[in-house]
Amino acid sequence: MLADNEINRVLVVTAHPDDADFGAAGTVALFGDRGVEVTYLLVTDGDAGGNERTLDNTGMAELRRAEQTAAAKAVGVTDVRFLGHADGSVVPSLALRKDIARVIRQVRPDLVITHHPDRNYQFVAPSHPDHRAVGGSTLDAVYPDARNPYAFPELVKDEGLDAWTVREVWLMGGSTPNHWMDVTEAFDRKLAALQSHVSQVGHVEGFADFVKTRFAAWAEQAGFGEGHYAEGFQTVTTG
Repeated sequence: MLADNEINRVLVVTAHPDDADFGAAGTVALFGDRGVEVTYLLVTDGDAGGNERTLDNTGMAELRRAEQTAAAKAVGVTDVRFLGHADGSVVPSLALRKDIARVIRQVRPDLVITHHPDRNYQFVAPSHPDHRAVGGSTLDAVYPDARNPYAFPELVKDEGLDAWTVREVWLMGGSTPNHWMDVTEAFDRKLAALQSHVSQVGHVEGFADFVKTRFAAWAEQAGFGEGHYAEGFQTVTTG
């Protein structure tokens, strides 16, 4: 794994607004505390989400972009980008791989965080089809697309984006995490980020207690003990 001092730039690639906050906002906040530059890349605007909504998809997309921007600010992220693919119908494709590879070459991260591409049969919520499509496409964009100057050569010729090798990927939402982050000291910021998504969680009674219970259980699984909160990832060496 990369040492802490080898992680200077991080790109978090997710399908929807709130995905990064559920999976990695505590870790992101801790990165920010160390001066690491973090960029969020969202494949969709989350326009098909919302509870008891009165907005059409365009209005919901605008609202969710604003909510994600506020959530990112809560954990110190100011670079938030949206690709605008249709929520609920993301599929692995060359076009999506190119879009992600472009941003990898722009940001030039040491570490990419994204969804696990496999279905989690222990806990189904992370296995939304959009999540799996984005996770798989991001891994393909990391290897081989972003590092290969002959993949999407127009990115070099027309946009001046030279190849870039991402050295490590952390996958969220899988059933076999092998790396745990103790996010206790950043948990209030993670919770604030999640609560920024009012259209998604504002109606959930006891939401804060639910979040605390889930991430406290993961801290126990990680061996951090009582009174701690944790986020878990499966690491993939790609450098």
